[in-house]
Amino acid sequence: MANGRKRTKSPASRPRTKRPVAPSSEAETPELESEATVEPEALEPEPEELAEVDAEIEEGHAPAVRTIALAPAGEVGLTRKDPLQAYMAEVTRHPLLTREEEHELAKKYQATGDVQAAYRLVASNLRLVVKLAHEYHRNPLALLDLIQEGNIGLMQAVKKYDPDRGVKLSSYAAWWIRAYILRYIMDNWKMVKLGTTEAQRKLFFKLRQEQDRLIAQGFEPSPKLLAERLNVTEQDVVEMDQRLGHDELSIDAPLGDDPKNTRAERYLHSTAAGAEERLGNEELKELFRENLAEFAKTLEGKERFIFENRLTADEPLTLQDIGDKYGVSRERARQIEAALINRMREYMRERIPDFDLVAVPKG
Repeated sequence: MANGRKRTKSPASRPRTKRPVAPSSEAETPELESEATVEPEALEPEPEELAEVDAEIEEGHAPAVRTIALAPAGEVGLTRKDPLQAYMAEVTRHPLLTREEEHELAKKYQATGDVQAAYRLVASNLRLVVKLAHEYHRNPLALLDLIQEGNIGLMQAVKKYDPDRGVKLSSYAAWWIRAYILRYIMDNWKMVKLGTTEAQRKLFFKLRQEQDRLIAQGFEPSPKLLAERLNVTEQDVVEMDQRLGHDELSIDAPLGDDPKNTRAERYLHSTAAGAEERLGNEELKELFRENLAEFAKTLEGKERFIFENRLTADEPLTLQDIGDKYGVSRERARQIEAALINRMREYMRERIPDFDLVAVPKG
């Protein structure tokens, strides 16, 4: 390299501050270093960060793009084209700019807002986006999706670039491109979105790295120690560790050949009433209470006493107690109660639709 610095194979091998670092292994969870990428528009890279990026990309932008060999499509003589190959063919049509051309176009855009100047600045750095997208490409994320997010970051960089800072646009844009790519990764790494709080964003990027650092220092990476190091709660550490360490599974996915045999049927079976059924029952009870209160207003004497102290009481009186109160036999008290119940049924039947479907049948 022109500046004599030894270029490393992966950005993850050099310590950096604030700026996210690409993962260096094929592990399931990327070991990313920055939470600041969640809102990249609110940040600006530091000069030392730009110097590191400048050294990193000095040797060139274009990565080696793997193309897919496709067989002829038959007698029609048509062949399918790999989307990435087609995109790279389009990207290479745009020439790279010299430092003088870049500075002139940047000054022009800064002064006049000329769209054509911004277009040329963006187009000349599309190869850089592809290179950085390759660094972060991990299944199940599509490479073209990462390139698309990186292109948005590139446009944001062109918008904010100050040519008088003495930094090349490619170095400045690389920081923004990484920021947007990492934000996309965090938003789409799991079916359930990660990084909805500041603590979660910090843990998403730094938890695995801090665990490895503690192990290398001879410490047990307990949730308490990790929480102290990362300035979050132990509960946040435990939850993020579980979410990063396990795949999310759909409870509706079939377990075998039978599409009806799902995890929901196996693990979530419950005899409890559903929410809709419980709500319907509460509404029905309220309707009964209102109509019983109205029915009670039509009663008097023995019937009112039996209704309040036997039929609707929490601790109902016995028929013998009622008979003793009014000086009648136990059987006569039962007859009065039976006639009262029949009257109440008729009253309810007139006022509640489908009363016979919900009423307790006669014994």
